Amino acid sequence: MSTRPTSSHDAARRGASSRALTAIASLGAALFMTLSPVHAADVGQALPVASVPGADGAPVPLYDGKAKLTYVDFWASWCGPCRESFPWMNEMQAKYGAQGLRIVAVNLDARRDDAQAFLKEVPAKVALAFDPKGGSAQRVGVRAMPSSVVLGPDGRVLMEHAGFRAEDKAELEARIAAALKAAKAP
Repeated sequence: MSTRPTSSHDAARRGASSRALTAIASLGAALFMTLSPVHAADVGQALPVASVPGADGAPVPLYDGKAKLTYVDFWASWCGPCRESFPWMNEMQAKYGAQGLRIVAVNLDARRDDAQAFLKEVPAKVALAFDPKGGSAQRVGVRAMPSSVVLGPDGRVLMEHAGFRAEDKAELEARIAAALKAAKAP
C-alpha cells in the first residue's frame, strides 16, 4: 500500500471538511430524532396544527377555509429532494392555483439564514412559513424530508406523501387534479 505525502495544510483541510459534513449530518439526524410524532395527521382527520409563523412573524394558516385543496409541504435547506420539489410546487401552484389549489411550504431549519440561502438558489412562488423548533412537523408526524399533507376543502387530510423523486411528479399531479375536480368550494 502506498501513501501520498500530504502537507499538514491538506490534512487540516480534510479534517475540517469531515467535521463540517459530520456536523450537518448530526443536525439532520437530531432533527428527525426529535420529530417523533406526538399527534400524527391521519387521513380523514383535521390537521393538528392551525398555523405557522410566516416571514414577518404573522401566522400563516395551514387551512384557510378558502382553498379547495391545500398542499402543506415540510422542508429544510439541507434536504436534497427539496431542491427538486420546489420547482414542481411552483409549477403546480401556477397551473392549479386558479382552480383552488393553495400550497404552503413550512421550513424546519433552526437558522432562518439557512432557509433564506436555499430560497435564493431555489425561489418559492408558494406561501412560506417558518418553524425553527419543528413543533408543527412533530405534531403532524413528519418522518422524512420533504413530507407533504394534502387537505381537502373541509381541512381534513386527504393524503400524505413522504420524500420526493422525479418519478413522484406525475402521480402527485394526477392525485391533485382529481381531488380538485372532486372538491366542492368551501
